[in-house]
Amino acid sequence: MLATPAYAQAAAGGAAGGLIGFVPILLIFVIMYFLMIRPQQKKVKEHKSMVEALRRGDKVVTSGGIIGKVVKVEDAEVEVELAPNVKVRVVKSTIAQVTSKTEPAEA
Repeated sequence: MLATPAYAQAAAGGAAGGLIGFVPILLIFVIMYFLMIRPQQKKVKEHKSMVEALRRGDKVVTSGGIIGKVVKVEDAEVEVELAPNVKVRVVKSTIAQVTSKTEPAEA
């Protein structure tokens, strides 16, 4: 008789307890959005604008580590000159970095 049963106390607050249980899960999703998803979307947007701004004469680095100068820009591909008379066609999305930009041509 040292322990007394308390059956009525366990039944109180059933609906509120269910909502409070979802708060940590919701908090995890919010934190993941701000720490992982949002920065990745920003990085993709910056890369897309960099690729769209490519023009002839830019020096670029591909994701494979090839360094060259843009000779020709097409819709989905770029022609990159690695050395004199050595040209390679590269998919635009594989351009990782633009090391030096050329000035736009004057009208």
